[in-house]
Amino acid sequence: MKIAFLMDRLDSIDPVNETTSHLMYECNQRGHTVYFLEPHDLYVRQNAVLARMRNVSVQPDLSIRRYWRALIHCMKKDELIFESVTELDALFLRKNPPLVYQTMEFLAPVDNRVFMINSTRGQILANSKLYTLNFPDIIPQTHISRDPVRLKKIIDDFGGAMVVKPLQRFGGEGVIKVSVRDRENLISLINYYVRTYQAYPNREPIMVQEYLDVVKSQGDVRILLLNGEILGAMRRIPRPGDFRTNIHAGARAYKHDITPREKEICATISERLRKDGLYFVGIDIIGDKLIEVNCVSPGGIPRINRLDNVRLERDVIDFIEAEVNKMKKARP
Repeated sequence: MKIAFLMDRLDSIDPVNETTSHLMYECNQRGHTVYFLEPHDLYVRQNAVLARMRNVSVQPDLSIRRYWRALIHCMKKDELIFESVTELDALFLRKNPPLVYQTMEFLAPVDNRVFMINSTRGQILANSKLYTLNFPDIIPQTHISRDPVRLKKIIDDFGGAMVVKPLQRFGGEGVIKVSVRDRENLISLINYYVRTYQAYPNREPIMVQEYLDVVKSQGDVRILLLNGEILGAMRRIPRPGDFRTNIHAGARAYKHDITPREKEICATISERLRKDGLYFVGIDIIGDKLIEVNCVSPGGIPRINRLDNVRLERDVIDFIEAEVNKMKKARP
């Protein structure tokens, strides 16, 4: 099969800990032709969506570090492949957040002719933190506004600690805990995040969400879902003095056994995920609440592999192969 990965620069990736590198490695191990491209490599010629790609298929059975060095060496060659996107069998959309909307616009017309993980429509719908509002019964108390007066009143009325989140950032960037006990800083922070120096229509709406105190002792749980089914999980404990559970923010990963409540949460959202073409996602749960759905380059496979002595990338590529074969059989 021809399987392409639209992603970040290869030399920006840590192959040992990145999910994308393990997915590529497994494709290469199976003898698939693996291509690399970046968002700016898409273009249109004679009404067709094309891509300038590099074939990064290399010899199998290398260590992950040697494999990655071999891929980077492929980038130094002059050969570029200009091919219609519809000639591919599968396309992984693994560019790290924020979502590049122009990429989705280029690919949307051929979304139903190439198996994309995840679909362009699904990524547009779910890349924002607002996607969890589709499941109001299983998320913390949540408010979103660009009005600083309204936001301050929400926090005052709530009376306890709350978490402020910019809607489009990732990796825990910009996520802070606020409280009415520090009013001067609270007002300043809200004004900063909302950008009150701008006219109201141009201000930045922010999310204010109930702070779940259990995060200090138990952290959160990252669960990977494949086609709506649980693939694997890990618990992430924040570093001392921090409440953010993102690995990029210094949290540590631990082995985790899925609880009955977590299974209920996954079952609640699984049908909607499949409907939206969100085949491979990572969800974050604190206590018994769904916090976030990560559909743009979700991660966690390498760490879960080490914790549970598994190879989850094999399950993902098994699924891709099966879906591609279904698409081929369904074509006239």
